[in-house]
Amino acid sequence: MKAVEMWVGRICSKRRPLGAGPARVRGEVIGTRCRICHLGGSCASHFVPLLSFTQSLAPFKDGMITFTVRLKACLPPAIRSLILQRKPNIRHVSGMAGGLRPASVVVLHRSLAPAFEKFCQANSGPLPLLGLRKPDTWSLPALNAVPDPRAGSPRFLKYELGACTGSLTSLEEYTEQLGDMVAFFLDCGFSPEAALEKVGLPTGDSVGHGPVGAYKTTVPCAAMAGFCCPLVVTMRPIPKDKLEKLVQATCSVGNKGQPIHIGDPELLGIKDLSKPDYGDPVACQPGDVPVFWPSQMTSLEAVSSCKTPLAFTSAPGCTVMTNLKDTEAPAGCLTPEGIPEVHRISQDPLHYSMASAPAVRKIRELESIIAVDPGHRGIGHLLCRDELLRASLSLSHARAVLVTTGFPTHFNHQPPEETDGPPGAMALAAFLQALGKPVSMIVDLRAVSLFKNLVEEAVEQGVLKTQIPILTFQGGPAGAAQAFLCKDGDPKSPRFDHLVAIERAGRAADGNYYNARKMNIKHLVDPIDDLFLATQKIPGISSTGVGDGGNELGMGKVKEAVKRHIRNGDVIACDVEADFAVITGVSNWGGYALACVLYILNSCEVHRRYLRKAVGPSRVPGEQNWTQALPSVAKEEKMLGILARHKVRSGVSGIVGMEVDGLPFHGTHAQMIQKLVDVTTVRV
Repeated sequence: MKAVEMWVGRICSKRRPLGAGPARVRGEVIGTRCRICHLGGSCASHFVPLLSFTQSLAPFKDGMITFTVRLKACLPPAIRSLILQRKPNIRHVSGMAGGLRPASVVVLHRSLAPAFEKFCQANSGPLPLLGLRKPDTWSLPALNAVPDPRAGSPRFLKYELGACTGSLTSLEEYTEQLGDMVAFFLDCGFSPEAALEKVGLPTGDSVGHGPVGAYKTTVPCAAMAGFCCPLVVTMRPIPKDKLEKLVQATCSVGNKGQPIHIGDPELLGIKDLSKPDYGDPVACQPGDVPVFWPSQMTSLEAVSSCKTPLAFTSAPGCTVMTNLKDTEAPAGCLTPEGIPEVHRISQDPLHYSMASAPAVRKIRELESIIAVDPGHRGIGHLLCRDELLRASLSLSHARAVLVTTGFPTHFNHQPPEETDGPPGAMALAAFLQALGKPVSMIVDLRAVSLFKNLVEEAVEQGVLKTQIPILTFQGGPAGAAQAFLCKDGDPKSPRFDHLVAIERAGRAADGNYYNARKMNIKHLVDPIDDLFLATQKIPGISSTGVGDGGNELGMGKVKEAVKRHIRNGDVIACDVEADFAVITGVSNWGGYALACVLYILNSCEVHRRYLRKAVGPSRVPGEQNWTQALPSVAKEEKMLGILARHKVRSGVSGIVGMEVDGLPFHGTHAQMIQKLVDVTTVRV
């Protein structure tokens, strides 16, 4: 049977240990030297062990409970009164761990132990398991635990059949039942207060005198054999200009210190920050941004969900202390390479996302690569920094995506479409499919047959994994666009949360649609622009426009620059803006780049954890066919061949063949595709 070393202690000071005479329980008196600062008897700020002993643990009823009884018998009255007091003097223990590590406790029947252990492992963000006492030995290797005298005696909640039926100061009366139970210890070593202090911000003290509030969300934890519950989070309000510093400060404690959501609480299903489900609310100031971390209060919801006849948990704000060292190695987060960056991806609702610095550098490199101007159109004047980054972050968070393309520039031919647009749209759709995101395509009614054939052949040729639904929209009365985008027209239930236009004809200020030569092609274009306009009034739906000349849907964001710097810009400039405008030398390149950036983001540990809210298993890139879903020279050559078979022409020359915008595929486009993929997949 393994031994567990336990400590009893007090704040070190110049005074001698309280009480007369040494107390020995197979151990020895340590004295008054502070084990943290090593200053003999002069330290007055650290917790110093006064008594150390090694106790071979029998079953729990003869372990912790007997240990408590022995404390009563062998320790001086003054120390006993601190450790075993019925009314704790201090309830709020956030940031009070000092040199020891606080842990919360969950006690379950041994039959539930395997399932709960797996549940913790599958949801390690809110349930970081330090260890457990197994039914056969009831020992916890490497765990040194004792009630924290600074926080008062640990209090427990009792659960019966899923309902919390009482609060306890001791488990002594349940000694017999505890013999058939298993104790789980969850790490409470991270506190946002430490990061706040590090960046010079006031700590987020609660409005009341209890623990800082925690909130139940609508984010489900990964279910496991009877354990099925929502994620519980804690929140601190942070000034907008301090977000980056705060996130970087949390890196020093590894993944557990990284936020899982920054922005509008309703995105987590939290309706009112002033009404937490546990503890007391934190006061917010105007301009503060809510930042959320996973909370160990999730364990209370988990215990309730399993509806076991009897279970116990630590009460909110109550912990036991352990000197167990964290097994997570935070070294990667301490280097500049591992520091997360924070980027806003939506203002309404307010939403920020995160990615690692190396991932962001790669994305910016891709943005620079596709910004070359082979047609000498002057697109350099339209470029906006980090549009590719923010568009891709938003896409990565999207649940369902609607893609549109089609620019009927060859109005005297059938079909009038050009080869720029469909390949980029298909490449993006292919990667969205690989990520498991539902993706649909919306096109002009007159082009439905063409695009259905293109999709069908793309699946046959391996460009797409599965079919893509082809949709149309012909406009209608006021509210038609919202009715199309939302289930039953309800703006709180959008069918899509991101719209992407790649080389799609865009409406000019006069209501017409123009090609680069100022020819009006309105008779060939359906009002899909109305959908993009509607997204501006529906919170939760974002939009991206990809273009290379300023007359494409979404380029209204840069219309003033188009009017000044692009030939015929005063007439052809699109007046409809997207949230993000990705400017590129050829629009297909923008579609390829979006697919590549989604690969980078979903291969980034920082972003991946933020995306899954630290619940559920961490998906390893190698487990998905992400690499095969990336654009490739071979696949794009097949796609261009499909377009040629359907008589779709190059935009500039009008040639049917292996050409886009007058530039040959072999050479210009093949080199661009390979360069994008090489940058995307290289390891840093």
